[in-house]
Amino acid sequence: MDLFDTQTAADNIKDAPLAERMRPRTLEEFEGQAHLLGAGKLLRQLIESDQLASLIFWGPPGSGKTTLARIIANVSKAHFIYFSAILSGVKEIREIVKEAEETRKYHGGKTILFVDEIHRFNKAQQDAFLPYVEKGVFTIIGATTENPSFEVIAPLLSRCKVLVLNPLSDDEVGRIVRRALADREQGLGGAGLAIDDDALAFVAESAQGDARVALNTLETAARLNRTGRINLETAREAVQKKPLLYDKGGEEHYNVISAFIKSMRGSDPDAALYWLARMLEAGEDPLFILRRMVILASEDIGNADPRALQVAVAALQGFQLVGLPEGRIIMAQAVTYLATAPKSNASYLGIDAALAEVRHSGALPVPLHVRNAPTRLMKELGYHRGYRYDHDYAGGYAAQEYLPEEIMGRKFYDPAGHGYEKTIKERLEWLKKKKGEE
Repeated sequence: MDLFDTQTAADNIKDAPLAERMRPRTLEEFEGQAHLLGAGKLLRQLIESDQLASLIFWGPPGSGKTTLARIIANVSKAHFIYFSAILSGVKEIREIVKEAEETRKYHGGKTILFVDEIHRFNKAQQDAFLPYVEKGVFTIIGATTENPSFEVIAPLLSRCKVLVLNPLSDDEVGRIVRRALADREQGLGGAGLAIDDDALAFVAESAQGDARVALNTLETAARLNRTGRINLETAREAVQKKPLLYDKGGEEHYNVISAFIKSMRGSDPDAALYWLARMLEAGEDPLFILRRMVILASEDIGNADPRALQVAVAALQGFQLVGLPEGRIIMAQAVTYLATAPKSNASYLGIDAALAEVRHSGALPVPLHVRNAPTRLMKELGYHRGYRYDHDYAGGYAAQEYLPEEIMGRKFYDPAGHGYEKTIKERLEWLKKKKGEE
């Protein structure tokens, strides 16, 4: 458990995945997170001075959380212990406390405890850390992909500084890929492979800021390659095959979540429950599934059934309260509701259309009559002049314009003619008619 023994052992195995072999060992090799590791930045100063306080690294997969912890382990003078929230429990915490106390008593040294996936600990397990962090028995560094405001108990959170890690940029991912191609010791340098610029750009973009995904894709592309040069076609093929090589329980992770979403969108509750069961059985993170359901409730149902979003959010919150196995019942209820609800993507299309207009026409001036006029000067300039207070008119509708003059009459939201949006559509048509009569 000490100094990442289980991880560093993998470094010496030639058959270890490329992403593991290419894991940076020094700050100089580390790519990204300049806001934390740039010259004079907080985390670099803490690492180089060996004066770490308790920290929580919050960031998406592949952004460098565990790698940073390993770098700290390499450069720190402190005794360093790796602790997995998946594999360990309260019993192991007692053993760690004993080890840390002996280190301080007999060697006068500090202990840094790295807790991987700290969000997977329940409240009682997180509570077990508190007295030892307070007493300075060890300094804790937690890593999480989830918002620590929700996943880490408040007393522990108040004793840690949260450092947010960003997804890597495409340029940063591209440099990591090129380094892997050139590295003869740990990477693919011995194979003499090259990569076309458009293929590199595709791999970097497809990774969506995750260095591990990019390196997994590169490794797959290298296996598929027969010419010594990875082109765009090979890169695309590697991206398609990657989920089959790196998913949970042998499941086609991305294919299954796609089938799950499409089943709910297609109003098939039986198929949606089947794909939900497949993911749960494979060990997929239920919170990932629930977040996708919240998105679907707005993207594919919207105002055709406004209660769908309430149901999805309630399911997410309810699951966080009870967890598995009972949480599967909450998920099933929400899945069947979303699958059988009337569907509309009008809100989704509406915001995209509005964003497209903003990007096209820029920051058009706000009409004077809908601007507030808190000062005399603003009033003299015509601010608020001519505005009609809707509640003073019949039906609570004053029939006036709110869009900038340049795009007056532009329509972004077009409700469907079914579900509750049928009622919305009828009201909009009535408002339009009334506006024309003014």
